[in-house]
Amino acid sequence: MTDLPAKPTDSVPHLGLGCASLGNLYQAVADDAARATIDAAWELGIRQFDTAPYYGLGLSERRVGDALRERERDAFILSSKVGRLLVPEASPSNPERRAERYGFVTPMPFEVRFDYTYDGIMRSYEASLQRLGLSRIDILLVHDIGADTHGADAARHFVDLAGGGYRALDELRSRGDVRAIGLGVNEWQVCLEAMTIGRWDTFLLAGRYTLLEQEPLHTFLPQCAEHGATIILGGAYNSGILATGTRGTEAPHYNYAPAPDDIIARVKRLEAVCDSFGVPLAAAALQFPLAHPVVDCVIPGLGSAARVKTTMDLLETAIPASFWNTLRSEGLIDPAAPLPTAGEAR
Repeated sequence: MTDLPAKPTDSVPHLGLGCASLGNLYQAVADDAARATIDAAWELGIRQFDTAPYYGLGLSERRVGDALRERERDAFILSSKVGRLLVPEASPSNPERRAERYGFVTPMPFEVRFDYTYDGIMRSYEASLQRLGLSRIDILLVHDIGADTHGADAARHFVDLAGGGYRALDELRSRGDVRAIGLGVNEWQVCLEAMTIGRWDTFLLAGRYTLLEQEPLHTFLPQCAEHGATIILGGAYNSGILATGTRGTEAPHYNYAPAPDDIIARVKRLEAVCDSFGVPLAAAALQFPLAHPVVDCVIPGLGSAARVKTTMDLLETAIPASFWNTLRSEGLIDPAAPLPTAGEAR
């Protein structure tokens, strides 16, 4: 299997920080709170950080770069994404505004233009380096190339990637400008298609191999092993429902929307087993995917220093083998799914 950039020796090897929240995802995060989040992650040993131009329309990249620039460059792994160019708004608005755009409450005066061509990939990469103020991006991921984002335009964008965009990524990797290339998507099917046009090192998959759903177990994950690609797993909480559960005052979210009744019912069954063993649902959700050998790490999106500490505690929560076996016997996880080692987090 292709190796990703080596983790620093002082790192928590299987936990990274997803930085969409630091681009003001759904709500504003103050600059000092964003910095405190990254500082807290660093202090606890997190050395892998994932951002994107899309997150806050450049805001996340700026904040991540500002927080990491003073660190030794070889002491952390950074991933960002290509496929969206940020272009100035035709009619720039008041920079103090906090209106939500694309899900981000951001004052950045840009709009998004998709471009998966050779030139588009190169321009996106170079613009990210400038926003980050860093000399290197370790892992460069093609962002949201599939039908979930593009609908009827997905095939056209994939032709651009196959016809030129992949060549740009491969050149950057061959020159050593980036150390690994891959896709960052919410759907595994397009990753299978991408394997037919070139060699990929990793796929950042959001939400599709979780405690709640394991469809890729018999299709995509074996193909990753054969291809030599690892998985960086985002969305281990399925957009929130596996973190909050079903008992809060607000409607639980699944796949970026209010959870449907069948999902709520399944999570209630998971909660019942968690209650019987005294296991936090979020701890089980965070640890479960790490048992699969192609999953390199999980990168939950965290928007505060307190949530970083809570997440570290969840990762280190000891969960007995009997808990996982009960989930399996009650049909709540696939019988073929690898289970975490009894009593210790990976």
